[in-house]
Amino acid sequence: MPAWWEPGRFEEKRQRLEARGRVLRAVRGYFENQAFLEVETPALQVSPGMEPHLKALGTTLHEPFSGESVLYLHTSPEIAMKKLAAAGIPRLFQLAHAFRDGERSDLHHPEFTMLEWYRIGAGTDGVVEDCIAIVCEAAKAADAKLFQRHGAASDPFAEWERLSVTQAFARDAGIDLLSVLERGDDPDPAPIKAEARRIGIKCEDRDRFEDVFFRILLARIEPNLGRDRPTVLYDYPLCLSALAKAKASDPRLADRFEIYVCGVELANGCVELTDAAEHRRRFARDAAIKQRLYGIQYPKDEDFLAALDRGLPDCAGVALGFDRLVMLATGAYSIEDVLWVPVAGSKI
Repeated sequence: MPAWWEPGRFEEKRQRLEARGRVLRAVRGYFENQAFLEVETPALQVSPGMEPHLKALGTTLHEPFSGESVLYLHTSPEIAMKKLAAAGIPRLFQLAHAFRDGERSDLHHPEFTMLEWYRIGAGTDGVVEDCIAIVCEAAKAADAKLFQRHGAASDPFAEWERLSVTQAFARDAGIDLLSVLERGDDPDPAPIKAEARRIGIKCEDRDRFEDVFFRILLARIEPNLGRDRPTVLYDYPLCLSALAKAKASDPRLADRFEIYVCGVELANGCVELTDAAEHRRRFARDAAIKQRLYGIQYPKDEDFLAALDRGLPDCAGVALGFDRLVMLATGAYSIEDVLWVPVAGSKI
């Protein structure tokens, strides 16, 4: 019997799960009041997501007429939801189970719940306001005045910090990010490697710009984000923003943000890329990176590309980790503390 079924221990977990139910109802209530349509898209997809570092779970489908075909459990509902946005749904949201191979930690689970939504005609400011409202509604539903994790506390009702990635690198790492960031898909890593080594962060000869960027982010910046109050971290390098639109003011940067609470990344949003030709180019680039790094290649979703050819309206979207939201609102140690039954193999 798993340890969390032991008498006394499950009662503590049950209280968090009851809070999870209240948070779920509050989230749905917010979107209903904002005139969003709740949608349901299949978890089984032709293409599970093209981001280079995401690994999907595959399955073989046996069909009576077409024989066998390989489908994948999606890593997010993004592609299917954008098809619906392209079809003309102006505001849509989904609470979807998503699946990622090789991810299990206090903050990761191979099957998890993702809250994703899109607003046609909105920019990042509009969906950031959604994030603020949803986090505050979750706190009220869970009877939490503060979000807590590992001794850190964050007040969701305070004015949120807004910090650009460039400002964060300067403040917490003493690095002028724009001085080491070139245009292009794979900037020269030498300048950022030099800066990383200067502040005591080791680099390998084979490291790309992306590797060094995230090593600095994880070591020096993320632990300081969302302390005392949540942080909106915005203007990420475009080369690290798979499907976000470039900023008109600086094409090296993307109109993209992430939400942090108690040092935990909670949500990721952007103004969506709508150019079909650029989508194809980025898909090909990311497929080549995935093949080179992991020996894996997933097919492109041609239906999605056809929908883009017909036209995806200007819109902004967000993916928010619902389990992490509940974990922070209830002060849980691990994401498995707020799942009804974790995937087999749990240590909890």
